Amino acid sequence: MSNTRAFRFYSLLGSMETGIYMALGVLLAAAALLALSGSIPLFSTGIRDFTGTTVIFVLIDRLLLVLLLVELLHTVRISVRSHVLVIEPFLIIGIIAIIRRTLVLTLQAEGFTQNMHWTDDVRANFRASMIEGCMLALLLVVLVVSIYIIRRLDPGNQAPPETEITCESEPDADLAMEPAVAIARR
Repeated sequence: MSNTRAFRFYSLLGSMETGIYMALGVLLAAAALLALSGSIPLFSTGIRDFTGTTVIFVLIDRLLLVLLLVELLHTVRISVRSHVLVIEPFLIIGIIAIIRRTLVLTLQAEGFTQNMHWTDDVRANFRASMIEGCMLALLLVVLVVSIYIIRRLDPGNQAPPETEITCESEPDADLAMEPAVAIARR
């Protein structure tokens, strides 16, 4: 009888986890749609002022935010479907975040170089931006090498392929207990 209670509790926790992931997915999708719709005015401003680079940098930053949110949504979808936490999507999200920050630094550095009067404050900010840029480049190399190592050494850590679950004539006993294990065995 205690096994039945433990199984019910385990099932309840699994259902709650799935529900939280689904709510998180809905919120991430809504945030991505909001960010995407907010980029439309930026796009129209960029068309009107096509010679300026500031609007283009801001638009690319906003679109990379949308890409980051979509990648997070994809990671949540994988977690809901397979009940396995996969490392690679988080590394890709880190790469996208580094690219976003690099674009912001580039925009800031452009502002520093256009200022012909180099005060001590401008020099300190420019130096800090360059140090941050170097650290971001180093972190980017680390993340790319990590993805390479993960793919090379542990192909099972990648996201599971998109598969459909079909009902067979006889129900699989493993499928009732642990869906991710039963799918992985097929």
